[in-house]
Amino acid sequence: MQTRKLGNSNLEISAIGLGCMGLNYAYSHTLDNKESIALLQAAVECGVTFFDTAEMYGPFTNEELVGEALKPYRDSVVIATKFGIKLQDGKQVQNSQPSGIRESVEGSLKRLNTDVIDLYYQHRVDTQVPIEDVAGTMKDLIGEGKIKHWGLSEAGVQTVRRAHAIQPVTAVQSEYSLWWRRPEEALLPALEELGIGFVPFSPLGKGYLTGSINKDAKFDKSDFRSIVPRFTPEALDSNQVLVDLLKEVANQKKATAAQIALAWILAQKPWIVPIPGTTKLHRLEENIGASDINLTQDELKRIDEALAQIKVAGDRYPEALEKRTGL
Repeated sequence: MQTRKLGNSNLEISAIGLGCMGLNYAYSHTLDNKESIALLQAAVECGVTFFDTAEMYGPFTNEELVGEALKPYRDSVVIATKFGIKLQDGKQVQNSQPSGIRESVEGSLKRLNTDVIDLYYQHRVDTQVPIEDVAGTMKDLIGEGKIKHWGLSEAGVQTVRRAHAIQPVTAVQSEYSLWWRRPEEALLPALEELGIGFVPFSPLGKGYLTGSINKDAKFDKSDFRSIVPRFTPEALDSNQVLVDLLKEVANQKKATAAQIALAWILAQKPWIVPIPGTTKLHRLEENIGASDINLTQDELKRIDEALAQIKVAGDRYPEALEKRTGL
């Protein structure tokens, strides 16, 4: 597995990480603890050194899984987790008050069974708390040795700049894939200017870009895709042209659609590290294989030209969730 550094930081990680959320949260197909631990440890054996979780996943149980599974490998892996979203009365609420952050970090350290968190993200921008206060708290936590690096998730450029001025940001995590390219407009240029790494979540379009989902797909109510406009039968049917493009390129490269989708992301910038998630060992191995696929400039140009002719159907989130992103 090749390695990459997140921006100008000294945080070196595998070129492809593992998003752990789906192991036991958010999707209808989840694993039990034993299966989850086996998959996480298989990922380490395959060369993955970057693992992403959050206190909200479960809530709490995802961190516990990651902590238990990675304890034997703790010195050779990088664990990222997140604070700032709590579950109250069945609803997600934000809390990035300094006191709330301190409560969260102590809980995460305990659940992850570690003395220090390698990368600590604000899960979503909290409009009720100045980002300067959040960054100041991160600076204090770094000074106290509780975290090594910090980052922001789904934050806009101005928020990133304000935060970075107080305490250098190591990474920004946001959705980015062949069917969600908005970060290219302003975020990626700003991150390059500031020397901040980028960690795309949902790099496979929540499973769609693997080619395994079609218009006839049914999503259980426990699967969050059941409320996502982009996963209606009409949108899935309309977006099939994108999957067809991926499969065409994949056939020529003796690869899979998922591998081409990930290789395309890796080709954009050397400081980008995607974190695809999976519950299947063969998918894990498939995703890791993408790091060995090199798309030529001609191939990248051809993909971009084809993408320019494709209008992706359906919003990526319901309106209420989209509003949680930062400015």
